[in-house]
Amino acid sequence: QVQLVESGGGLVQPGGSLRLSCAASGSIFSINAMGWYRRPPGKERELVARITSGGRKNYADSVKGRFTISRDNAKNTVYLQMNSLKPEDTAVYLCNVDWSPGPGVGFGSWGQGTQVTVSS
Repeated sequence: QVQLVESGGGLVQPGGSLRLSCAASGSIFSINAMGWYRRPPGKERELVARITSGGRKNYADSVKGRFTISRDNAKNTVYLQMNSLKPEDTAVYLCNVDWSPGPGVGFGSWGQGTQVTVSS
């Protein structure tokens, strides 16, 4: 089992910044990709950003140039720095981690989600 603890959400004005964190703990042998998704009100879940174990990153077009994903492998933690926030960034943000408890076995796990609200 792995536990994902997210933090950093909240209410921010348009143009503001927030930094999300997601720390993984448990019986982890290795972590492959880590990422952030979001679920806007009344909409489907969508990818925000993802980073592989080798550091390759990909972003949704809507956040390119504004959001930056990073990870600290020693802490099994992934971050999402969000700048120049817009009202349309309002959503529940969910952490996703691809992890393995041992060689040849892999799982994907989700965090509980953290609310980000961008409003004046």
